[in-house]
This record gives sequence, structure tokens and C-alpha cells, in this order.
Amino acid sequence: MPVIFNRKQKASPLAAMVSELEEAVAARDGDRTGRAFTAVINGVQAASDAECGVAGPRLAALLPAFPPTGPRPMLAMAAGFCTERGADPVACAAPILDGVHQDLLDALEFARRWAAAGAGADELPKPDEEIMDDALPARLGCDAYEATRLALAWCSVEQWQPPALAVLCRSAEVRRRHASALLPACRALEAMERHDLKCLSYALAVLDDEPVIVLHRPSGTGFEVVIGGIGDNFQLHTLLAHVLVGGGHVTGIEPSAESVRLATDPEPATGRTQAVATGAFELLTPDGRTLWNEGLPDDIPVVDGRRLLVLDEPAYRRSWNADRFFPHLPGTAELGRVLSADETRTWFARTSPGNGADGLS
Repeated sequence: MPVIFNRKQKASPLAAMVSELEEAVAARDGDRTGRAFTAVINGVQAASDAECGVAGPRLAALLPAFPPTGPRPMLAMAAGFCTERGADPVACAAPILDGVHQDLLDALEFARRWAAAGAGADELPKPDEEIMDDALPARLGCDAYEATRLALAWCSVEQWQPPALAVLCRSAEVRRRHASALLPACRALEAMERHDLKCLSYALAVLDDEPVIVLHRPSGTGFEVVIGGIGDNFQLHTLLAHVLVGGGHVTGIEPSAESVRLATDPEPATGRTQAVATGAFELLTPDGRTLWNEGLPDDIPVVDGRRLLVLDEPAYRRSWNADRFFPHLPGTAELGRVLSADETRTWFARTSPGNGADGLS
């Protein structure tokens, strides 16, 4: 994910700046808060990693004290930047993601009210603050403050994406605690096609410690593979090939060591690489539909309480850049166990006839 602020090398007494902001907020002194806020936003860019590590949770904790019509997304960005520099993502996550959730819900409410005022959903405005005119309260059917709050959420929701990614991509615990509550609202707003929330929706959909039943149709074999931290099906495809082909369980194209490293290394690549991954399988749902590499592991259907994926021979030769979708989120895929012939046959029976294991003995 991109760095939120440009980094500078000059040292800064960030802790004192944060203390001043905390005191100003507690005193409800608007002018003092404004000055302290500006100092903090500038200060985090000049602070050391150690300073940012301490300041991040303190800045995140201030988010609920800022009004919805205030500069909350910018404060969240400062806390997210500190997370990028080493602050504890778990300690920073709740205030940031609560803010994300509220703005998602408020943006959806804005869209509902805007459409109810006479325009269809396909006439929703672009997220531009020019919509905030004198006629807005009447159009939304609420007072001026509420109209401003909802409109600002509609306009600023994308600004929450970088700090949200900062905490989501650095902690499986954060994802387990918060992702499922946010994902439906994120996808609902994304479906309106007025906001670019792809990165946020992908991060919220990441699976962790997720067992997947994987059936390999050409060999009639079955496996339980436990996956985690995988950003898209390109990365999943590479890691399944690494586990199954590289592990000698099925025949096919083994991924290069470099493509596997890029998918799994805790240290992200610096910039875009030229490494190429080559497809080993066709990824299919139990009813025979293609699961495209551009999709997500979360797209794998659940059958009888387990995610069930079918692998077939590739329909054509595919290759793609091997860099992972989330640079700061390493993926994992481990073979849990090889299924017995009886268990494999039972799972194949839950697939369409076209996915049957004709050669299974």
C-alpha cells in the first residue's frame, strides 16, 4: 500500500505535540485544537520510527473525540502513517475502523436519501463537496448539520482507505475482530460505482487460518489446504501450485522460487518486480464455474460448512506479474492433510458431474 505521507529525516518532538492536542481536545478549545492538530499532522512526517510507534495509538484514541464534520480522516491518516512506521496495529485499529464503519454507513444513508428525493440510484452524485449547497438539507430531508455529516461521509469515505489498510494488512487479529462487520457495508457502497473501494473490500475479505477442501480433478485426489493472508486468487493460484505441484502431490507447472517468495515473504518487495508466475490449474467452483485469478479466496463457495475448490487442467496458458496485491501482507498456504480415497470421493459427489473424479479408485 502507498505511504500516506512523505517521510522526512528531521527529528521532531512528536510526543509533546500529541500531548498538546490531547489537552486541547479535552478542554474543548477549538482554536487551540486547530493549531495542535496542524502541528501533529506536520510533526508525524518528521518524527522517528520510535516516536511514531508511541504516538499512533494516542492519535487513534482521539478519533472519537473529533466531530463527524471535522478532519477525522486526516487524523486517521496520521495514526495509520504511525502504524506504517511501527505503531501497534491492534492498538490503533478499533478507533480507525469504527470511523471507517460509521462513514460507510453514513455514505449509504446519503445515497438512500438522495435517491429517495427523486433521482434514481444511477443518478447518484460524484463524491465532490460541490454537492454541499443550501438546497442539500431539503433534498436529504434533514437539518443542515445532518446533511453536512452525511454528505461529508459520501465525499470522504475513500480517505479512510489508507489508514484502514495500514492496520488490516499488518494484523490477522485486527482482521478477525473487525473485518466481517465492515465488509457488507463496504461492498454495498462499492456496488454503487461512485467510489473506488477495491483495496478496502479486498482487505476486509482476506481469510486467515481458513481450511479449504481442494479437489484435483485430473488425478482424482483431494487435500485440505489451510490458507491465510492471501490478497487475491493470483496469489492463491501460485501458492496452491507450490504446495501441490511443488510438494509432489500432483503433476503440473511448479511455480518459480521467486514467485513463491514474492507471495510469502514478510518483507514486501521494493517497487514493482519483473517476476512472472505461470498458471498451473483452472480454478473452479463445485458447480463448474471459473474462479478468476482477479477474484478472491473468499469467492470459494462453502459446501456443508467447508470451502470447496476444484482444480482442473488449465484451459490455456496463463502468466501474470508475481507481485502480491498487498505488499505488506504475506500469504500462507500449508497442506493440512491428504484426504483418503473415500473422503475424496464423498467431496467429489458434492460437485457437478463435469467435475467428477472419473479415475478415482
